[in-house]
Amino acid sequence: MSFTSYKTLSQVVQTFHLSYQEQNFVRPELFEISDYLRAELQFNRAELVVDSSEYALCENLIYPILREIWKAYKTDFMLWSHHPLEEGDELSGIPDYLIAKRSPLGKIIFDQPYFIVVEAKKDNFSEGWGQCAAELVAIRKLNNYPEQILFGIVTNAERWEFAKLQNVLFTKNLDGYQIENLDELFSAINYLFVESQRQI
Repeated sequence: MSFTSYKTLSQVVQTFHLSYQEQNFVRPELFEISDYLRAELQFNRAELVVDSSEYALCENLIYPILREIWKAYKTDFMLWSHHPLEEGDELSGIPDYLIAKRSPLGKIIFDQPYFIVVEAKKDNFSEGWGQCAAELVAIRKLNNYPEQILFGIVTNAERWEFAKLQNVLFTKNLDGYQIENLDELFSAINYLFVESQRQI
């Protein structure tokens, strides 16, 4: 089954025998945003039709935010955009974005372990979490290290929600973050990078 076949989080929890809980695990880590990016994001939101499609959300808002943070960790991680991911017959598809360990063989190698998956959804967060959770299960299986903490993000570019998967425990962060509070949002995303880096 493709990742898009999983329409709800509860479907993934039941199918793969996960346990589900909600709690605030994100502890924002300060990240300094460049004035240039602040201006670019403000310009894009003001002058472009950023919510016409998921592609528009990705190109104009989501990718620039992820890329800015990833640049601070580029020696350890690669930021992959729309790269196919497959784990057997029941888990396959194309995550919007995936953060993986940078391969010693070079940037063209899509290498494990994988740490963070990001799904862009124009409106439907419920469907987004079904897809994201399925992707987290897939990378848990591919990494073959159940105790590793994996992170997921679902966003419509304006609101960003977070979750983590460790072994069979899926934890959804109670609080979401808004693009209007850019410093808080960047600090929350940066926390995922910091925690991922600690696991290398």
